[in-house]
Amino acid sequence: MISFTVRMRFAQEDRAEIVEILRELTSASRQEPGCVNYIPHWVQGDQCTVLIYEQYADGKAEESHRQSAHFKKYAVGGLFQKMLERSREDLAALD
Repeated sequence: MISFTVRMRFAQEDRAEIVEILRELTSASRQEPGCVNYIPHWVQGDQCTVLIYEQYADGKAEESHRQSAHFKKYAVGGLFQKMLERSREDLAALD
């Protein structure tokens, strides 16, 4: 299982557009065969920061997500064009 979070910061004036992009990206991503979880959040107390919790069955499923048409359209062509900062944290489940 692959689990990670992606944190992105956006300008306040882009907030409504980011919500719409995330709705489309989330809907399509959740339909991918190897997607276990795809949950975007606004960070409480910070209206400009989004945190996305993602889980994939394996590395192949994660790579398939990144190569999908919807990722290229909504993430690369949308979120990545608007973000001011981005970071990723890889997670390891407790045994």
